[in-house]
Amino acid sequence: MFPDRTDIRLALPSKGRIADDTLSFLAEAGLRVYKPNPRQLTAAMPSMPGLTVLFQRAGDIAVSVRDGSVDFGITSWDLVCERRGDHDSLLPLHRALGFSGCTLNVIVPQSWDHIHTMADLLAWRTELGRPLRVATKFHNLTATFLAQHSLGDSQMIDAEGTLEIAPLIGYADLIADLVSTGTTLRDNQMRTLSDGLILESQACLVANRRTLKARPEVKAMARMLLEYVEAHLRAAGAFSIFANLRGESPEAVASLMFTQSVIGGLQGPTISPIITRDGGGWYGAHIIVRRDQLTQAIAELRAVGGSGVVVTPVTYIFEEEPAAYRAMLAALEED
Repeated sequence: MFPDRTDIRLALPSKGRIADDTLSFLAEAGLRVYKPNPRQLTAAMPSMPGLTVLFQRAGDIAVSVRDGSVDFGITSWDLVCERRGDHDSLLPLHRALGFSGCTLNVIVPQSWDHIHTMADLLAWRTELGRPLRVATKFHNLTATFLAQHSLGDSQMIDAEGTLEIAPLIGYADLIADLVSTGTTLRDNQMRTLSDGLILESQACLVANRRTLKARPEVKAMARMLLEYVEAHLRAAGAFSIFANLRGESPEAVASLMFTQSVIGGLQGPTISPIITRDGGGWYGAHIIVRRDQLTQAIAELRAVGGSGVVVTPVTYIFEEEPAAYRAMLAALEED
């Protein structure tokens, strides 16, 4: 940790698709990053005064958070697992931000017709009579996974750039690499093993555990970040529906709605009287539904006499306290 530092820092990826996806995600969550010059390595987040945004390579962010040179970071979970080190100073705050999804897999040439599982790979290694050579950028994760399948003597080969060429030119037998769509593998006549999944990954938010414990202002910033992130993720794909219904009372209208499958709301519908020119008898109902429930919800509202139905997307759904923040406090208390 860096004891003389008083600012609060958030590191974001500086290049690649994850960099663009991170900025888009934060903007949609109400955490827009203000960076007037694209060449700048620092920026601000207007909705979070006191937070300095830094840009680093995605692979360096886990190391910076681990060492305490930055307090928070958004990067890929595979990089966090590969570079977090033996100590536990890096604390995941949110494991699944919902973008930059991929998997880390053991990958072999398509021409290996006799090898489809890790057991097949072990049998082939025995037949070869020598350790397998594996080209990868994820030495720690790959070595651990292979050891779990009795292939702990495998030789990790350093590789930069495109790994798929390694078996073709002969400096590795197979590779362990990230897979997103699988198109690159197919184009290069490579395939994954059926049980060769090493890790599932996506973008995540991490923090330095020691800084959270030592600096109350960093813990407070963590709560604000998680408030926005969780409320945005909870609202993703949700719709707010307003409808007018006739009834003798709010309770009667709610009872009518409860006869249907999806228009009961999160805890229940919000019912309020409508002041009409010709007297009472009309109530406004407000509910939240998922995107995949929208068509059914409209049909159910019409079935119970709903009219004037208005549908709008939901930006945030705030809980009393973010679940991820409670998990963070529990992790810190365990220390």
